[in-house]
Amino acid sequence: MNAEEKLPTSPTAHAPSRRSVLTTAGAAALAAPLGMTALGSQARAASGTQAQADAVDVIVIGAGIAGVTTARELTAKGLSTLVLEARDRIGGRAWTSTFAGEQVEMGGTWVDQRQPNIWREVQRYGWDLTSDIIPTRAVAPTATGYLESTPTDVYNQQSQLITPLFDGSEQYFERPYEPLFREDLLADLDPLSMRDRLDQMRYSPDEEALISGGIGGLTGSASTIGLTTMAHWWALSGWTFDDYAATSTYRPVVGSTAMAQSILDDSTATLRLNSPVASVADNGTSVTVTTKSGETHTARAVVLAIPVNLWNSIDFAPSLPTEYTTLSTDGIGVRSSQKFIMHVRGANLDAFYAEAAPGAPVAMVIPFKERSDGNIMIGFSSNGSFDPSNRTRLQAELQPFCEGIEVVAVKAQHWGNDPYSAGGWAVRRPGLLTGPFRAVQQPQGRVVFAGSDIANGWAGFMDGAVESGFTASVQASQILGL
Repeated sequence: MNAEEKLPTSPTAHAPSRRSVLTTAGAAALAAPLGMTALGSQARAASGTQAQADAVDVIVIGAGIAGVTTARELTAKGLSTLVLEARDRIGGRAWTSTFAGEQVEMGGTWVDQRQPNIWREVQRYGWDLTSDIIPTRAVAPTATGYLESTPTDVYNQQSQLITPLFDGSEQYFERPYEPLFREDLLADLDPLSMRDRLDQMRYSPDEEALISGGIGGLTGSASTIGLTTMAHWWALSGWTFDDYAATSTYRPVVGSTAMAQSILDDSTATLRLNSPVASVADNGTSVTVTTKSGETHTARAVVLAIPVNLWNSIDFAPSLPTEYTTLSTDGIGVRSSQKFIMHVRGANLDAFYAEAAPGAPVAMVIPFKERSDGNIMIGFSSNGSFDPSNRTRLQAELQPFCEGIEVVAVKAQHWGNDPYSAGGWAVRRPGLLTGPFRAVQQPQGRVVFAGSDIANGWAGFMDGAVESGFTASVQASQILGL
């Protein structure tokens, strides 16, 4: 049975899916803590400490989806590979956890046939797919407050308003997996923010409010999101709202952590957990990597598969060019991003979803599972000062969405405060694509850069992480003369 045959029954046409609820990829690349230790790659997981390790062909820094994909592809070429992971688990910003007796995804979650790289992994490992429940009622913002409606009505209205935002993207993103193919057409567009595009459209206050959460909710402001970022996702989806809205519908039953483990187990790489890296020194013929505990490892090439926001946390010799350091300072992963899982109950819950205006403490809530003791719901925030683990405050913020709702328990993660992510979902700011983006995809000496943040296709998604892992393995192989 192939992966397509294992798809659950599709929702009825125009029914809101995960992607439509978030309207423009609000949960694209989320991640949060698991609260358990991943075992690493079976018997290949190294233990103990040593002052100097034997040299290997390649060291991969980071065991997220990009890192483990890189390791698998390198070892398939016969290259000895060491993976250094700062955390006590693998997966990076893809992380399966448990909450209120349920398996939940606190990180990268969804896969889709429109995402060819991660879909190839689904087929390769035979992962069964499932979907979260479909909302039965919707709460959406207006210019003066909130309005309850049917999910289908909200979906159809958003479709009509959002589709014109990306007029012309069939030309300027003619080849979505080669985003700079029509760089000539992007010159005037890439500097624009989504705020600029909204101003051009001259929506009424109520119309803009209806789509404002999806347009600006990723960062808290449409002014900090590049038009070409969202237009690129639109093009990758096939240039239609229905396809765009369906992308975040299905998730592998095994969970994202097990997905990462399957990929790593398919390699012969050695994994070392609890090994945050302090420095990388490239002498032109080999690279020495020193961990914060003082261990040193030597390789003929290194792949840096960590979030862009963390590049500046490592000392490089020679120093990285300005494009790299400036981009790391500016960041791609949103530092204010938070995800939280809630157990709620109340008289009028149903399977509701709700969205708010950009910058609101609770940007979006979506249903995950209905139970006899209440519902399990997923929440998102791009307000860095909001503390969703404060149940009293969270409950107050949810009241406009569902009067009388009670928060029984909550599990939350502030990505900007995570020392090994320093930010959550990836968003390109205006001007980044035609600016430093292409430069930072290139190796520096014997150091290669990988990660979903800098993928050509689905940047910020697990698909982008897999794509980047394949690219990095090719670049590292070329450095070694293969």
